[in-house]
Amino acid sequence: MNSKQKNKLIHKFRISHKRLVLIDYDGTLVNYELIPDNARLPEHMIDILLKIAGDQKNDIYIISGRSHDDLDKLLGHIPVRIVAEHGAIVKENGQWKNQFANNGQWKKIIFPVLNQMTDACPGSFTEEKSFSLAWHYRNTVPRLGFECSRKLIDLLEDVIHSYNLRILDGKKVVEILSNETGKGIAVEKLSNQNTYDFVLSIGDDATDEEMFEYFLTYPHAYSIKVGEGNTCAKYNLKEISDVESLLKQLSG
Repeated sequence: MNSKQKNKLIHKFRISHKRLVLIDYDGTLVNYELIPDNARLPEHMIDILLKIAGDQKNDIYIISGRSHDDLDKLLGHIPVRIVAEHGAIVKENGQWKNQFANNGQWKKIIFPVLNQMTDACPGSFTEEKSFSLAWHYRNTVPRLGFECSRKLIDLLEDVIHSYNLRILDGKKVVEILSNETGKGIAVEKLSNQNTYDFVLSIGDDATDEEMFEYFLTYPHAYSIKVGEGNTCAKYNLKEISDVESLLKQLSG
């Protein structure tokens, strides 16, 4: 995103009447951490989000793949709306609400497959969330972790279709979740709750591509990928500090 494009975005934001702002957490607002609990917002970023959330023209959501428990620990003290587990659970007005029925019987089938790969890949681990299972390999030897993740995806492909599941191949994580959820489905619901004349979505991961893709045909939508790589986003920012700079200007 060059300066001309950025200035146009800021201008459109300021003249709009109702705005939807969707921001990913890890890799977008904060750096990835080997210990996920350490990925906390600095005070100046909290102040920026509070200013944006305090404007009645803005509906702002932090949209993440993290569990709702994790996000409550990290963001529970900030009065912003939160979307957890790629859209499976949403927090509005201080209350979490499931977006569809939670049938986790499939986990009994998937757990042994993940445990098999955890045994083969030191440093990896499985995380159970309310609506998904995630196999993390951020703390492994990089080459081994990546190779094992490819093997795991091949193994999972043989079983997921019978249970209406899908695989998210994220940044050093392989996640299994229902076909009923995803950031694309989540933002469709959110965008239909009001008549927005400005939409901003920002993310860095493959899981955010569903969000970007949904807004491709929206003339009033600005989608931004943080970092390099192929994307459906309309624009790109290099790093988290660029996100901070943009949000700061929007909050002024």
